[in-house]
Amino acid sequence: MPAPTPRIRRTAAVAAVSLLLVAGLASAAGALLDRSYRPLAGKQAVNLRQSYGGDVVLVVNTASKCGFTPQFEALEALHAKYKGKGFAVLGFPSGDFKAQEFEDEKQIQEFCTLTYGVKFPMFEKVHVIGDQATPLYQDLARSAGEAPKWNFHKYLIGRDGKLIASYGSKIKPDDPTVVAAIEAALKAPKPKAG
Repeated sequence: MPAPTPRIRRTAAVAAVSLLLVAGLASAAGALLDRSYRPLAGKQAVNLRQSYGGDVVLVVNTASKCGFTPQFEALEALHAKYKGKGFAVLGFPSGDFKAQEFEDEKQIQEFCTLTYGVKFPMFEKVHVIGDQATPLYQDLARSAGEAPKWNFHKYLIGRDGKLIASYGSKIKPDDPTVVAAIEAALKAPKPKAG
């Protein structure tokens, strides 16, 4: 059998690299939640994929001292309304935008609970933009094609662990387009374990 020509070798190499890239992107997209974070003011990290894999999840970067902070009420209402159907709001406090978040996590926790009655899961304070962004937010920004531009940016993740939509700060959690997307995502079957 004759040796492959340089053109055939290049074509095969390009095809192999393309397959690896597609496989890598597919696995990365499905693994958005494959990260562990401490609950707010907690000590033991929680693996998001183990806790929320198969659920529809709305990931939100929050801040206690922002003009959008009243969105906590609508986020809590969404969480309460749909949690029994496999939905969760996951809050990630961040001071990346004009330091509008308290430094102390216990203070953040008290503010959220006492001022807005937040019961949805809140996690450790993180960076959501730039080189210091936590890996979850790096992957979300890459998948959505946009990083948060301000506090209360919302990313909707489907039961398959892939990004469905990205909503800027001005779009309220109870906006009809957000609610419709959540309800549509909840209709998808929960993936089988394994």
